[in-house]
Amino acid sequence: MKIGLFIPCFMNELYPDICMATLKILKEQNLDVDYPMSQTCCGQPMANSGCSKDVETLAKQFVENFKDYDYIVAPSGSCVSMVKEHYEPFFHNDSDYNKVKTSIYEICEFLHDIIKVEKFDVSFPHKVGVHNSCHGHRMLKLGSASELNIPYESKLKNLLALVKDIEIVSLKRDDECCGFGGTFSVTEEDISVAMGKDRIKDHIDSQAQVITGADMSCLMHMDGIINRNNENIKVMHIVEILAGVKYE
Repeated sequence: MKIGLFIPCFMNELYPDICMATLKILKEQNLDVDYPMSQTCCGQPMANSGCSKDVETLAKQFVENFKDYDYIVAPSGSCVSMVKEHYEPFFHNDSDYNKVKTSIYEICEFLHDIIKVEKFDVSFPHKVGVHNSCHGHRMLKLGSASELNIPYESKLKNLLALVKDIEIVSLKRDDECCGFGGTFSVTEEDISVAMGKDRIKDHIDSQAQVITGADMSCLMHMDGIINRNNENIKVMHIVEILAGVKYE
């Protein structure tokens, strides 16, 4: 299979090491991975701000860049859900978009459901709390939402369980929002920060050393609060743990 690697724009600029960890994991699975050099933003920030004309331009460019791959894989649940759930009005049952829509996967979803990874040859001897970001958790079904009152399932925890020596801690609220919400964190700063503090406190109270998740945007938000308040906890994207990046 031919994989098109989609890297969210902010991760490309701010977190290149996590982008490389994503590539490392896919290459270790003996996959043929390509990175389209003309890719840009998926349009999520513009969509959040009501700039639909800009979203349409980016959506059509995205489909053109990725339409010929067997699978599209990205380390961001919110960006993947943007493509799957919010491009439809610009394409009107277009065959290229329909292919892209059914071919794009968040990396944990891809590893868990498509290639069904059975082990990672890495060790991470630390206590880890899993933050279930809203888009991935509810829209991509990376985990079962607590309000549905159905048996709990977490694809992130299933993958982390394949890592040697890791201890996954139990939180009081498994799928509570961190308060980032993209432009929400700008327009409603006080509420956003308060929600982030609550989310961090849940992890600290559970004695986690690391907060991990599948959306760097949420982790970035919490990391900013952690650094500002000198909290004794660290954030790491899940691909860093799966790729064997050391805790420092």
